[in-house]
Amino acid sequence: MNPAPNLILIGPMGAGKTCIGRRLAERFTLDFIDLDQVIVDNAGASIPTLFELAGEAGFRQHERQALQQVLSGHGQLVSTGGGAVLDAGNRQAIAAHGYVVYLRVSVAAQLERLARDKGRPLLQRPDREQVLQDLAYHRDPLYRQLADLTLDTDLYTAAEATSQLVVKLAAHWQRQDLIA
Repeated sequence: MNPAPNLILIGPMGAGKTCIGRRLAERFTLDFIDLDQVIVDNAGASIPTLFELAGEAGFRQHERQALQQVLSGHGQLVSTGGGAVLDAGNRQAIAAHGYVVYLRVSVAAQLERLARDKGRPLLQRPDREQVLQDLAYHRDPLYRQLADLTLDTDLYTAAEATSQLVVKLAAHWQRQDLIA
C-alpha cells in the first residue's frame, strides 16, 4: 500500500484527466481540483488569453504557483494540465504530495477526442497531429518517470476507465489522511 495525501492525475490533453478525475474524486470522496481552473480563477483570465498575453513561459509561471497552492492541501484529486510535468520543481512537488496516475492516450485518440476543441492554445495550428506527436515525444518519458500507476485510456470510456482505476487504486493507494 502506498499512502499519499492526494491523488494526482497527469497525462496529455485528451487523456480524460478531468472527466475521469471527477468520477474518481466522487468514488473516493476527494475534493476535485482542476489545476487549469485554479489558474484561470487566480489569474482572472482564460488559458488562451494567458498564452496570448504572457506566452507559454508566463502561463507556466501561473501553473507553478497554482500547483504549489493546491498541493498544500490534502484529500484532493488534482487534475493537472498536460505540461505541468515540464518543470522539475512541479515534478518534485507532485511526487511529494500525491499518488500519481498517468492517464496515457495515443495521438490518434487525442486527435479524435480533441477534433472540435478550440480552447487549447498549443493546438491552434494546422499541424495538430505533428504538435501532439512532438508533445508526446518530450512529455511521455516525464509522465512515465513520475507515475505510480499508468492506465491507457484509448480503449475505455470514462466510466470504464474509472472502474479500472478504482480497482487498481484500492490495491495500491491509501489516503494518508485516513491512516490511523
